Amino acid sequence: MQGSNGMSHGRAVALMVLATLLWSIAGVVTRHLDAARSFEVTFWRSLFNALALLVLLVPLRGAALWRDILAGNRVIWFSGLCWAVMYTAFMIALTLTSVANVLVAMAIGPLLTALAARLFLGHRLPARTWIAIGVAGLGIAWMFGAEAASNTTSGASLLGSLVALGVPLASSANFTLLQQRAGAAEASGARQDMLPAVLLGAVLSAAVTLPLAWPLQASTHDIGLLALLGTVQLAIPCLLVVRLSRELPAPEIALLALLEVIFGVLLAWLGAGEVPAGSTLAGGALVLAALAANEMFKSPRAVSSSS
Repeated sequence: MQGSNGMSHGRAVALMVLATLLWSIAGVVTRHLDAARSFEVTFWRSLFNALALLVLLVPLRGAALWRDILAGNRVIWFSGLCWAVMYTAFMIALTLTSVANVLVAMAIGPLLTALAARLFLGHRLPARTWIAIGVAGLGIAWMFGAEAASNTTSGASLLGSLVALGVPLASSANFTLLQQRAGAAEASGARQDMLPAVLLGAVLSAAVTLPLAWPLQASTHDIGLLALLGTVQLAIPCLLVVRLSRELPAPEIALLALLEVIFGVLLAWLGAGEVPAGSTLAGGALVLAALAANEMFKSPRAVSSSS
């Protein structure tokens, strides 16, 4: 089966898996930083993300890159705000609560995206997708549930968990918006370029986190690694996701994005010596099984856009 622009479903899925793999290098790379921490990591990563996007997009879009942003296009600005929240909320949440709490909160992303697609786009989701979402969520909860349960609940921890919810909320809103714009463009023949929103989100994220990161303490070594993150871990996969939003349903994008957790654990194991616990491996196996089953049993009429 092919998407609206001739891309096969298998190729679109493969590119989405590549995007999640690129996203997942953040953990292992940050383990090798010297001095940069939390807000400074977010600031430098967002700044280099913006610079990389300028290098990639200006030759492709030229003056058109700025047209919708400067014209105050509401769709572009809303999507840009979503990207900014996604870039920053994760790191802010980590300063307030445990990694386990943040990742468990993020695991509800596919469910939120599926519900948003059903409510706002009229998608009828097959039973296998709902089952896969549930199994994947259970797998991630299994991976980090023991650690989360061992933490003492506090006001800061509760706030951190609430901030972490900003990531799946923003991603579900963004993926649903991108899917809606792709569908509207296909129907009207007048495509809305959503790539400027990715750049706008990076600029907003850098602007918001700079005051919180000051004074900057990153070493030259750190800046090199953060430049890698901004370019390879953010700019390239985010552009891929915008493109793939025209080929894959929003719930499927969110479900495949859960692979970032699995890849992140494996890379931290291989690249930083962080050996995962047995519960992490078992939970990861559940997530992978859910994703594999969802793809294996996919049919051309898996998701209907009719209400």
